[in-house]
Amino acid sequence: MKDKSIVPTHVERTMRDGDFIVSKTNTKGQLTYCNRIFIEFSGYSEAQLLGQQHNIVRHPHMPRSIFHLLWSRIQSGEEIFAYVKNMHADGSFYWVYANVTASLDLNGNIVGYYSVRRKPSTKAMATIPALYDEIYAEEQRHPSKDQLNAGATFLNTKLSELGISYDHFVYQLQG
Repeated sequence: MKDKSIVPTHVERTMRDGDFIVSKTNTKGQLTYCNRIFIEFSGYSEAQLLGQQHNIVRHPHMPRSIFHLLWSRIQSGEEIFAYVKNMHADGSFYWVYANVTASLDLNGNIVGYYSVRRKPSTKAMATIPALYDEIYAEEQRHPSKDQLNAGATFLNTKLSELGISYDHFVYQLQG
């Protein structure tokens, strides 16, 4: 269970170039596997992580609409790449460039999800934090029930202004 008493700080942790954070969840988002780099960056032990919702590391200022996009894609069996701001158990934060895919059984049914995260590019970090702050602020201007739509509309407007799809935008930033 996510500890709501953890207070976010302004301390940033940075992944090393060769780091890969790997995790697997069941279809409900409960962790079934996490590698040692995930354990390190989360600040929790393996025993504290396994069986918990993956959102145990979700930073509270991460736009809800980005997670909605991510979950919509993977629940339909599509792969997605996304930038995510996560939170360590001590309140510090770290950014990841995540690749998330559905794990399928022999009949093509989704049985879980698999994610590999790596260090975001310098180019991405020059753009994504400010963009996510804008999306988050837009979400907060609306009642809870309207936040997902408000954030998605804001993001889609930005992408439309750039004349680019979400996927192309993300790939271009990671370069």
